[in-house]
Amino acid sequence: MIMDPFGLGRIVQDGLVYRQNFDIRSYEIGADRSASIETVMNHLQSAGLLGDGFGSTPEMVKKNLIWVVTRMQVVVDKYPTWGDVVEVDTWVSKSGKNGMRRDWLVRDCNTGEILTRASSVWVMMNKVTRRLSKLPEEVRGEIEPYFVNSDPILAEDSRKLTKLDEKTADYVRSGLTPRWSDLDVNQHVNNVKYIGWILESAPVEMMEKHKLKSMTLEYRRECGRDSVLQSLTAVSGCDVGNLGTAGEVECQHLLRLQDGAEVVKGRTVWSSKTPSTTWDTTS
Repeated sequence: MIMDPFGLGRIVQDGLVYRQNFDIRSYEIGADRSASIETVMNHLQSAGLLGDGFGSTPEMVKKNLIWVVTRMQVVVDKYPTWGDVVEVDTWVSKSGKNGMRRDWLVRDCNTGEILTRASSVWVMMNKVTRRLSKLPEEVRGEIEPYFVNSDPILAEDSRKLTKLDEKTADYVRSGLTPRWSDLDVNQHVNNVKYIGWILESAPVEMMEKHKLKSMTLEYRRECGRDSVLQSLTAVSGCDVGNLGTAGEVECQHLLRLQDGAEVVKGRTVWSSKTPSTTWDTTS
């Protein structure tokens, strides 16, 4: 079920958990010398190569079906730094009648310290019609033997995501367009790219002094290479004018097309950086 065509990882825990190690490279860290949230998410999605045309079963191929993500929750306890080696465990479970849940656990390979926990929900889509599909019984028979019978690694954040527009958003960034390198094998934008676009409208003064602590995303629709998007962010829980000194900040996000159609809705929570993780501009 979780594929490893290049032999980079290994199957553990009765053949149901896939484990792969990743080195944190110099080009994967930001100004504060730690990995970015996009780096973390890229490593999560690389482990096992599930989704976006990869990880397809024989029956899925016959029926032109692929996995698409509809919801993602991430909690980052600590970001790795340049030279660290992280160990990513991932497994799949049943989600409702027609969905599948995929969880991840990221540890420091040397110390065993938990760095990140993430949980996601995936559904079937016909890659020709681009419409969601019920889970065929033939596919169910192929994937259920690989399901882990466990609770999600993260309790579901069931709070409703706030609806944003130009009037309710504090920050707006328009004119966002995909580059060729942002597209996946199906000529649609890679899931991780949406995170970068969401943060395009996040206030710089907040990101300079804070680290993204948790994130909840709801994926509403795809976008392709000709899409033009708008990113909106609203800050709650503190005065927008005092973002640099706030202890914890919560933001609501919306990524939408020019016609107003919602692509991704989200919520992020940010905690203050410690002095040791704040960029020293004098160095």
